[in-house]
Amino acid sequence: MRAALRRRLLQAVHTDALAVFDGGVWQTRCLHCRRALSLREDGEALGTTSLEHVVPSAWFGKRAAAAFTARVGDDADDPRNLALACAACNHGKGCSHDARGPGDERAREVVSALLDARLARWRDAGPRD
Repeated sequence: MRAALRRRLLQAVHTDALAVFDGGVWQTRCLHCRRALSLREDGEALGTTSLEHVVPSAWFGKRAAAAFTARVGDDADDPRNLALACAACNHGKGCSHDARGPGDERAREVVSALLDARLARWRDAGPRD
């Protein structure tokens, strides 16, 4: 796994108020379905854990997504925009809502709800990052 991906996974888990570190492994829940997810201390994803860009990377720079991107600092890799999700949920969102783009009302509703959930789970990362 690439170092940049591990770093982003760790940023997501360090800023997730639901995440608990125990025995060298981070435990949290999928942002979508709340399935249990695990991440090793070094950032290696375990099982079905994947990195979710809550506001899709492709939406950045698009006028229709400006309200969303402004909430996460106009950077797709801002920790506020990174979350852990199970691979099935992440893939499903990518193939449907993300692909339809910010002009689609249902896609905006889904991204808005996920962004609200991510920001509700926010915690300051502290010195780990």
